[in-house]
Amino acid sequence: MKRDEDFDAPALMALETDRMAHAYAARATAGLSPAALALAFGDWAMHLAAAPGKQTELARKAARKWLRYVNYLGRAAQGSACPDCIEPLPQDSRFRGEAWHAWPFNAVQQGFLLWQQWWWNATTGVRGVSPHHEDMVTFTVRQMLDIWSPSNFPWSNPEVLRAAWRQGGLNFAAGAENFLEDWRRSVLGEPPVGTDAFAPGRDVAATPGKVVMRNRVAELIQYAPATAQVHPEPILIVPAWIMKYYVLDLSRHNSLVKFLVERGHTVFMLSWKNPTPQDRDLTMDHYRRLGVMAALDVIGRIAPERKVHAAGYCLGGTLLAIAAAAMARDGDERLATISLLAAQVDFEEAGELTLFIDDSQVSLLEDMMAAQGYLDTRQMAGAFQLLRSNDLLWSKRVKEYLMGARASMTDLMAWNADATRMPYAMHSEYLRRLFLRNDLTAGRYEVDGRPVALADLRAPLFAVGTTHDHVAPWRSVYKAELHTHVDTTFLLTSGGHNAGIVSEPGHKGRSYQVATRGRDAPHLDAEAWLAQTPRRRLVVARVAGLARRALGRAGRAAGDGRSARRGAGRIRDATLRERKEDDMATTTDNTVVQAWKKQLDMTMRVTEAIIEGSTRMHEVQIEAATEAHADAVATQQSLASAASPADLLRIQTEWLAANQKKSMEYWRHLYEAAAETNARVMRCLGGAAPKGD
Repeated sequence: MKRDEDFDAPALMALETDRMAHAYAARATAGLSPAALALAFGDWAMHLAAAPGKQTELARKAARKWLRYVNYLGRAAQGSACPDCIEPLPQDSRFRGEAWHAWPFNAVQQGFLLWQQWWWNATTGVRGVSPHHEDMVTFTVRQMLDIWSPSNFPWSNPEVLRAAWRQGGLNFAAGAENFLEDWRRSVLGEPPVGTDAFAPGRDVAATPGKVVMRNRVAELIQYAPATAQVHPEPILIVPAWIMKYYVLDLSRHNSLVKFLVERGHTVFMLSWKNPTPQDRDLTMDHYRRLGVMAALDVIGRIAPERKVHAAGYCLGGTLLAIAAAAMARDGDERLATISLLAAQVDFEEAGELTLFIDDSQVSLLEDMMAAQGYLDTRQMAGAFQLLRSNDLLWSKRVKEYLMGARASMTDLMAWNADATRMPYAMHSEYLRRLFLRNDLTAGRYEVDGRPVALADLRAPLFAVGTTHDHVAPWRSVYKAELHTHVDTTFLLTSGGHNAGIVSEPGHKGRSYQVATRGRDAPHLDAEAWLAQTPRRRLVVARVAGLARRALGRAGRAAGDGRSARRGAGRIRDATLRERKEDDMATTTDNTVVQAWKKQLDMTMRVTEAIIEGSTRMHEVQIEAATEAHADAVATQQSLASAASPADLLRIQTEWLAANQKKSMEYWRHLYEAAAETNARVMRCLGGAAPKGD
């Protein structure tokens, strides 16, 4: 037995030094592991280098895409209506506007989409690459390509140019102002613009309730029913602690808590404490014991001998499933039903979040969390933004910084900005035991020293998935019925991880599918369930929802004179704005007219420079495409006439070397054309006429 005095202190110091170095590296890389990324690209590159057939196929695809593109350019440049040579993916909304289908912007976006498709072909289907590494490489390359999307630059985005034309370039000034304001708030740790209109307790989380339990992990809030007749069995809601609890008690029209109490239910909801460095050692079991189980004990004292209907959302649903399995194992029958809202119990197919979860990545996160005691809000938000970078990152920046228009703040967006932290020990356990090892469905997850199994559950199960969920994909949520032997109802609703769950009855455009499987019914896979279950739309519910909101507005107007005054103030402000705009439109002040003429002249010169530069870049692309096609044809003929494997390898090696050299020349010419265009644009914006005009 090793004695304390024999403990290897230098080895421990070396380990701590490594962990500290990893923690600093993680802060520089936003928590992403460079080693994991290098392993993924190394795996892909080595297997691609050893796959001459794949290389030849990629060359053939490149030549075909160039030919399609050149053919499209010839037809589009003549101004004739012609179908696109490639369509964007259904979820890609960057190029849906009509302006993107006019010359020369149609050529720009079609070239980008073909380029993007070729890289998808290059990063997928390489024999021997592990699925995880293939997903990482494909995702990373897609993120890199998205940076260079033509929609992200003012000179290649027709919608930005149109806004600049109409506003005389003032949209860029407004965008700069928006950027500086966002930067200031980020540096000072202030919430985003517009969140002050959704203050908790006033505008959101406003359903009356009282705290009936408080400990180091959570508070339990009780909401009394608002009707004379009351349902006998209470409801317990277990939200996720990655965000604030009031996602299920947002505004009056979409608050689940308010909806339930108005129908005679007694509701209890956990509100988790935001952890500090002192809470670094909190584990999943702390959240189970001091959260779910402590809440059930308090509810039992308030409503004795009553079973509880428990509902868990996201990570709270996973915790509820663990607690319920442990209760079933121990013969605790206090749960009447179990509802899992966008919550996973099987993490084998946990969606794109698994891109950031492997041993290297988790080790780096653990070292970073060990240094600070928790996972910070910004570090979590970055991963979620990357999953939907087009919607949450680039399109937002284009709208606010290039178009100069602020996106209107909503209650859900304000709630999302009111984020929390995750304690070190709990998050490490969550990632390793559930995401990496999938212990819960494998029967290895232990509670109180003994494993738990979802097959022990006896309470009916209700699970909800959403069609566009990037956090808990609905097919993964659906697997809950695979691991249980109870009556299970699964509902699939339109929307995302948050918006799909909190949508009120009658939300415009929402639809759903729902079906129940008996405990003795055979298993139905997710695709078969999707095909067999009819889709329903909220037609009647929408009418009821509209009527309820109208009544609510009428009641608020009658009971609160401030609403009427605010409404009158808004009408007055709108009237003044209209008068001001009319005055500007009818003014005859020569100074103003001259200023607008000067601004218009500058905009015309900028647009001319951009169009000429785009034409030059297209000429470079056409020349490269023609030459690449000729080389590909010649190489194919040489490969067909190769007499031996050695000749085949020699021809491929020569083609790759020549292609690499020509690629460098192509990118150099393209860069020179882009640099010249940028210089002309900057001279125009500076007031000097560009050379050659």
